[in-house]
Amino acid sequence: MTEGRESEVLIRQLDRHLSGLHRDPSEAELAERLAAVLRRLVTETAVASAADRAQVRAAVHYVIRRRGHRPVSGDIRVVNDILRRLGRTDLLVHRTPEPA
Repeated sequence: MTEGRESEVLIRQLDRHLSGLHRDPSEAELAERLAAVLRRLVTETAVASAADRAQVRAAVHYVIRRRGHRPVSGDIRVVNDILRRLGRTDLLVHRTPEPA
């Protein structure tokens, strides 16, 4: 699969996952912020090394393959760990919105 096609598939999977979630408003807003970061990461790493793309795929798959009712904060922890490994601390997701 080409890098561009792989990115499209990951973003489509992420969007489909989000559309099927039924959360309380605070969880929904947090899930949307997490998804926005993942979309950006998928797009920006489309031409990165295979190892970096694999970590991005792992982050997306971790979020979309939830089992049970795991809180979004658990997803954030895992995604933030991957962001740190990729050197993308500029994209870290915080549990409360950053002040403008």
